[in-house]
Amino acid sequence: MTRPLLLATRNQGKVHEFEHLLASVDGLHVLTLLDVGETPLVVEDGDTFEANACKKATEIARATGLLVLSDDSGLEVDALHGQPGVHSARYAGDTASDADNNKRLIAELQRLAVPQERRTARYRVVLALAEPEGAQPMVVHIEHATCEGRIRLVPSGDQGFGYDPYFEPDGFTCSMAELSLEQKNKISHRAKASAQMCRFLVDYLAAGR
Repeated sequence: MTRPLLLATRNQGKVHEFEHLLASVDGLHVLTLLDVGETPLVVEDGDTFEANACKKATEIARATGLLVLSDDSGLEVDALHGQPGVHSARYAGDTASDADNNKRLIAELQRLAVPQERRTARYRVVLALAEPEGAQPMVVHIEHATCEGRIRLVPSGDQGFGYDPYFEPDGFTCSMAELSLEQKNKISHRAKASAQMCRFLVDYLAAGR
């Protein structure tokens, strides 16, 4: 018997990654928001990644009656005091594209004349798993992870999304967007958190949840 798990994201790049990352969990049938019809658009107004991930997971679980996995993630640049942080997806405005957000990021670093050695940064993610539990959905597990690196001023690669063309992970001389999905899924923040979540899910499903 399989247990449906709904990914609470409309970002197809994330969906593609999660489908690969969760494939190792037996007894799990991964669904996307496209599979369940209309769901509420959750306003991500929390001050932390964890607050936003938990809010999305519980609200979508309430609306669908399904076990839900949600994430909130973003880029933290040390020279910008952790920005764009929780505002990563809308750094250049509520309707900003990836290109708009990247343009603002690079403009800020250039305005401050931040040298290469100080352009340290990290991707950070929080995953939240929520059970519907009737009218009161409950977060049953949370995972955190990061991927350290630095920001390039010139983009390269077309395999990623978001800030990937400008993010060079530690230990590499290429951008995240130049890595294959298999390479990315060995080092990324989402891969690390998903591996930990998979271990939890295996035990969770084995217990008959």
